[in-house]
Amino acid sequence: MADTSADLLIHRNRLGEGVLEVTFNRPERRNAFTKAMYAEMRALWEATAADRSVRVVVLRGAGGKAFAAGNEISDFLEADAVDYENWIREMFDRLWSLPQVTIAAVDGVCVGGGLAVATHCDLRVATTASRFGYPIARTLGNALSGTVLYRCQAIFGESLTREMLLASRLVSAERAYAVGALLGVVPDAEALEAELRALVSGIVQASPVTIETTKRQLLSRARGLESSMPGEQDLLRSVYGGPDFAEGVRAFLAKEKPAFGG
Repeated sequence: MADTSADLLIHRNRLGEGVLEVTFNRPERRNAFTKAMYAEMRALWEATAADRSVRVVVLRGAGGKAFAAGNEISDFLEADAVDYENWIREMFDRLWSLPQVTIAAVDGVCVGGGLAVATHCDLRVATTASRFGYPIARTLGNALSGTVLYRCQAIFGESLTREMLLASRLVSAERAYAVGALLGVVPDAEALEAELRALVSGIVQASPVTIETTKRQLLSRARGLESSMPGEQDLLRSVYGGPDFAEGVRAFLAKEKPAFGG
């Protein structure tokens, strides 16, 4: 059974009984997220949280080149950028709070908003061609919210997080696996499918009580650590209202290299 919208494909039980599969379906844009996709995901997580027939949620990107390559930048021009980020962050929180096990299946580029989604999942598996990062210092001149930054640091560690953000480098799947950010690295899409089926098969046989209790415990501990720094909203508002972000958006839409001035 498949529920289909233009940019978000939802399959139920294709990978096994009790498995909800969500595919980001904008391969021509490397599956960059639109506001409509975020709204659909937000509603989907709210419905899924109450659906005990779902045991596992798998997220993946269409096209074989990207899990998701950030956000559709033009959407930031239609609203207050910080308010928009806060609204997106609420969707991340709903994903992270799901009682089901969530798995990001990455095949290709996983950056920006795509990496934020992946780091709000419980588990991640990727192909060797996959790359991870937040190259925003070279592209848009914006900044991450504290909670999104915390999730990256919690999953990839401080060293790789600093490399992603301060050096604007993408991290290979092998390096991500070496620090425990991935539970496995497989050679190609076919092997990724086999790994997913084996993984979800084991999860759906496990005790739902154990899984839900463990997730509640982990969530409680994480929330005690990931609170935003004092004054973060004002800081982010100054970033999004500043000249570098304006130049980053202009250059991105014009397909030019930005000339940041600080």
